[in-house]
Amino acid sequence: MIEIAPSRIAARARKLMPARLARFARAQDGAAAVEFAMVALPFLALLFAILETALVFFAGQSLEASAAASARLIMTGQAQTSVSPSNGTVGYTAQDFKNAVCARLSSLFDCSQLYVSVQTYSSFSSAIPGTSTPLDKGTGKMTVDVNNLPYSAGTPGSIVVVQLYYQWPILVSLLNASLPDINGNRLLVATSVFRNEPYQ
Repeated sequence: MIEIAPSRIAARARKLMPARLARFARAQDGAAAVEFAMVALPFLALLFAILETALVFFAGQSLEASAAASARLIMTGQAQTSVSPSNGTVGYTAQDFKNAVCARLSSLFDCSQLYVSVQTYSSFSSAIPGTSTPLDKGTGKMTVDVNNLPYSAGTPGSIVVVQLYYQWPILVSLLNASLPDINGNRLLVATSVFRNEPYQ
């Protein structure tokens, strides 16, 4: 068995080390993985923000469609003349109308987060400026004031404003920075203004 002196091994290692370091510096095998690791987090954050923005706008359009469809119940007098499913009397209650709105919403929505306001006015000019939102800013954070949700379906010829409020949860904080929020959620609002038909 041939023995190699430790000094010769050390000398050979010192001689090969610069060449190995140079070869390591020139290696390109893992460059793609390293570059992806550097851009993955910002890329995924931007991708999720884009997807959530699209989902928020889709939810807003769905809420608008539901407001328009539900408003027809009041405009045509169905809500005023039908028997209430909850108590058997003539005319929908506020909860009956909310249930009718919820039946027209997609499964993306949680009806416990939906707030409905129905107000009656004598003219169109008084309807828009006088429409108040059921938002309470007294606590420093915006919250929906559940005590300020009127329900007045009116009579034939009345001007009615139906407003739906929904707190859409925001998951990607990038979106929340540029849009007004309510308790960390995006407040979606859908409004329908119309004159009741002469249904009687």
